[in-house]
Amino acid sequence: MDKKEQIIRRYFDSWITGEVSVLSETFAENAVYVESYGPLYRGLDAIIKWFDNWNEHGSVLEWKILRFIHSSETVVCEWFFKCVYDEKKEEFNGVSLISFDSKNKITQLREFYSKLPNYEPYR
Repeated sequence: MDKKEQIIRRYFDSWITGEVSVLSETFAENAVYVESYGPLYRGLDAIIKWFDNWNEHGSVLEWKILRFIHSSETVVCEWFFKCVYDEKKEEFNGVSLISFDSKNKITQLREFYSKLPNYEPYR
């Protein structure tokens, strides 16, 4: 398995296990993370604070990677996400654009999501 794919899988799994130490191993100190609905976290400390705070309110039930697309130092990752946050269940599809530095640390991660269920308005 590709090294970058392993890093991404381990990071996604950390949301299910709550293993915060994975973040320090995965992200560069100056990493930027943009969530699918707008919040931006600048720097490893902010990413860790967000992770800890989010996990106080919710739990990730599933974060399944559907496929990877590689382009130089950037990986595109398509996924399905399911969680419970403040007692509300949510699930959606998404895509992440993930950039790495020469040490295989994530320098930027941008998420985009697609609301579920999908529907066909002209059918």
